[in-house]
Amino acid sequence: QVQLVESGGGLVQPGGSLRLSCAPSGFTLDYYATAWFRQAPGKVPEGVSCVSDRGGSTLYADSVKGRFTISRDNAKNTVTLQMNSLKSEDTAVYYCVAFLGTPCRLRASKSYGYWGQGTQVTVSS
Repeated sequence: QVQLVESGGGLVQPGGSLRLSCAPSGFTLDYYATAWFRQAPGKVPEGVSCVSDRGGSTLYADSVKGRFTISRDNAKNTVTLQMNSLKSEDTAVYYCVAFLGTPCRLRASKSYGYWGQGTQVTVSS
């Protein structure tokens, strides 16, 4: 069974940091562009960041540029999102998404690609 498992979410104060990890089960991420999307209550999913299958290129939403860093370790079969200087507006469920055979993208519906179950990130004092 193909699955993506996210970890690392939680509650953090504004200005704090969190590190999210994504690990697949049942397949390898080597050939997948891998992204992080987030969805706040009542809103559509928003692409946050994406890394190409070999890690040679990355994309970031304007709202997170300079604060978030995406990376991948194909030897460990993981993709990580380091989130610094967190703001209350970063509060959302964060999803790891894998796209086979396509360049990085920050727009996708949940019917496209493989989506994990999500991990909650709450930024609040």
